[in-house]
Amino acid sequence: MFSTKTIELKSLKEIGLMREAGAIVAATLKVLSQAAVPGVTTAELDRISREELKKRGAKPAFLGYHGFPAALCVSLNSEVVHGIPSEKRAIKDGDLVSLDFGCIVGGLYGDAAVTVGAGKISASAQRLLDVTRESLAKGIEQIRVGGRLGDVSSAVQTYVEKNGFSVVRDFVGHGIGRALHEDPPVPNYGKAGTGLRLSPGLVLAIEPMVNAGGCEVETRDDGWTAVTKDGSLSAHFEHTIALMETGAEILTI
Repeated sequence: MFSTKTIELKSLKEIGLMREAGAIVAATLKVLSQAAVPGVTTAELDRISREELKKRGAKPAFLGYHGFPAALCVSLNSEVVHGIPSEKRAIKDGDLVSLDFGCIVGGLYGDAAVTVGAGKISASAQRLLDVTRESLAKGIEQIRVGGRLGDVSSAVQTYVEKNGFSVVRDFVGHGIGRALHEDPPVPNYGKAGTGLRLSPGLVLAIEPMVNAGGCEVETRDDGWTAVTKDGSLSAHFEHTIALMETGAEILTI
């Protein structure tokens, strides 16, 4: 259970700034998705993300966060999240490329992620992408006034496991606003009808990370890059969603 004292509901003005940040994140991820082709280095994708931010007058959310050295996380294939861009890593045909990106506008954050296939990917990899993307949609459908946080978590888990995949448990979604990570944590697993009751002004980053194999992950020696323990493929999709009186609004589109 979470204390409501640690959960900051956002004003309409704050949500407006987060809507601006979310639009920039969405536009940048669209550019990055098109640029993530075989032969391009992950460092080049990071450069593109910084150029897009500069052009739009926003600040990077990830650069320097707990020492993270880039504005963009790029995770390939069995890498789940927090991959560090590198000049030495070029994308190959058939790779899965997870792009996690955030920015700051007026002190408020936007955060989203997408996984794309580079070149021609396998049918099994495409199915992993499709199921992960749809699991995010299933979770968002449960964000409603008076609902429970467990409804969101359960919807993601149920859909993923019904399709034969597993949800990562070591990393979860989160509240977001004046900080990148705020209360409440939003697991991608849980029991419907339990947890925090959802109220207008709540803003959440929902982000299923789904593995083709087991749910276990481990962190590489760089201290950041999380990978599947069994070497299976992983996919990651994320949106920032504000709960309004009228229902959920996706801010990162």
